[in-house]
Amino acid sequence: MMVKHTLDKKRNVHFNPDNIDVLANEGANLLEEAIRAGVHIAASCGGAGVCGTCKVLIESGKVASNRTAQISADEYQQGIRQACQSRIITDLSVHVPLESRLGTSVVSSEKNKSATDILANNWKLNPPIRKCYVELPPATLDDNVCDFSRLVRALKQQYHCDNIDIDFDVLKDLPLVLRKKDWRATATCLARIDRDRTRISSPTVIKIEPGDTSHRLYSLALDIGTTTVCGQLLDLTRGQVIAEGIAYNKQIECGSDVITRIAYSQKPGGLRSLQQAVVTTINEINHELSRQSGVSTRNIEHVTAAGNTIMTHILFGLDPKFIRLAPYTPSACFIPPVKAGSLGIKVGRHAYLFAIPAVASYVGGDIVSGVVGTGMHQRKALTLYMDIGTNGEIVIGNSDWMVTASCSAGPAFEGGGIKHGIIATEGAIETFAIDPLSYEPEFGTIGRARPKGICGSGLINIVAGLLEAGVVSRDGQFQTNIATRRIRQGSDGLEYVLAWAPDTQIGRDIVITEIDIDNLTRAKAAMYAGCRTLSESVGVNSLDFEQVIIAGNFGSSLNIEKAITVGLLPDIPRDRFLFVGNGSLLGARLSSFSADRLDDALRVAGMMTNFELSENADFMNNYTAALFLPHTDINEFPTVSNKLARLPRTE
Repeated sequence: MMVKHTLDKKRNVHFNPDNIDVLANEGANLLEEAIRAGVHIAASCGGAGVCGTCKVLIESGKVASNRTAQISADEYQQGIRQACQSRIITDLSVHVPLESRLGTSVVSSEKNKSATDILANNWKLNPPIRKCYVELPPATLDDNVCDFSRLVRALKQQYHCDNIDIDFDVLKDLPLVLRKKDWRATATCLARIDRDRTRISSPTVIKIEPGDTSHRLYSLALDIGTTTVCGQLLDLTRGQVIAEGIAYNKQIECGSDVITRIAYSQKPGGLRSLQQAVVTTINEINHELSRQSGVSTRNIEHVTAAGNTIMTHILFGLDPKFIRLAPYTPSACFIPPVKAGSLGIKVGRHAYLFAIPAVASYVGGDIVSGVVGTGMHQRKALTLYMDIGTNGEIVIGNSDWMVTASCSAGPAFEGGGIKHGIIATEGAIETFAIDPLSYEPEFGTIGRARPKGICGSGLINIVAGLLEAGVVSRDGQFQTNIATRRIRQGSDGLEYVLAWAPDTQIGRDIVITEIDIDNLTRAKAAMYAGCRTLSESVGVNSLDFEQVIIAGNFGSSLNIEKAITVGLLPDIPRDRFLFVGNGSLLGARLSSFSADRLDDALRVAGMMTNFELSENADFMNNYTAALFLPHTDINEFPTVSNKLARLPRTE
């Protein structure tokens, strides 16, 4: 019998553990109502029903939802449904399990973490924003020039400023502020400080405060990633990181990759929803950073953001439609600074947002930021830079020339599309070893907490360990003739149990499946093929690289040896590799500390030559060849070949 839904009939939906209620129309989509209520559920495929990340438990009430391939018969019997494929029939009580939720991880940084630990060299602490404390002579009948002229005169005398401008909003506050502390005040200026630090060039006064607040100057540095958003709260007076954090980009609810999100942006209200989702993520991170550091969000006076071209467009509310269509043109590669508050970011109302410039449609400010942060543009050594993430990007070159390319690797490196994958947060399995005789695992988690999932670096380490132990064959299949209870048949096929339910935070076994291994294999194949294709295009091979810089938001570290074992990185001498973590955030931080690096970002973006791989036949051939562990041609990985050759034969 067909169920007829009346769209004007309201149903109450209660979401646990958030304890949030929303009134929804009968027949409405459960995932869309969750998003509307502010309940954040992962939906990597954007609601197409093919990923299975939005599983929820219907505790009471009824939904219209057929069992999909992503839900086993046992799960369906227990009341588990895909939110994106469920229509509301009655009042509901819905439980969103931990693994379906978009999480946040914010940690305090070391108090002595200094700007000097950044890899780029030959720079000084010289922020693009400056506080200038001034003491003005009071107005008299003999000296009754206007308040702004009085301020300009003091800035010229005390800081050797020239061509001073003022934000109109400051004028409204100026008279009362100057008189509140007997003509002693602090002007916050967007300014260029000369390299000899004797003159402030063409400052714009964007804020005026009574008294001396020159000791208090904070900035927010952001990496706007497809899967995650990372932020750091910076003290610009001391060149220090105060706190840092990471959260899932809430746009995941609308799709896990940039192509899905471009498509979503073309729906009615889609672009606005995406823009609000990422701003909500930023504000949640910023609020938690503020809570932990004691710095009010109102006192954040500058924001720097780096992200791929699509993420940057969406953040600024620019239509990304034509990025997807040939000839793949963005609205702009350089976006002028705008007031962050106009986008909904909750910082000081005078704070401007600076975006690191992009190169092309699929080579964004995140890769430019990483190159600047690591100082690749300052050195003659032939360097390979790989930013490994959902949208993988590659740069080859040195201080004289650079070529770059982008390849879609998917979200596996950041925990997406993996059955128990999570971002690099407390409880994520990160390190892994396996006993070669008993095949029992030994792992470590971030924060030494009980495990609740697997982050990107953990996924690489696990697959490499299973391959080296002979538990997994080179085609990513489990060896079923091995004597261990850890390999079993699961709802998604064969799987290996990493942690039993009583030992986990989620109350269920944490496993890695053959589907997970296949997803990692495809992701690493895209990165390796992109590197190989770009190298061949400029006539170099992997042994020519004097330095290989690896960036990515895997976790606290990446095991280079394990990454080579799975075929993600070329098999070359290990001392040439350097893992820098989040390169995009590194450059955003440095550009906040030094206005000179903002200049470098513009120069680097201009010197990069972009290669399109999407229609490159060589890329597709290299990708297909890389769909093995570590590669179909084992001779490309001689050290891995030697390790695997020592394994006992299992036939």
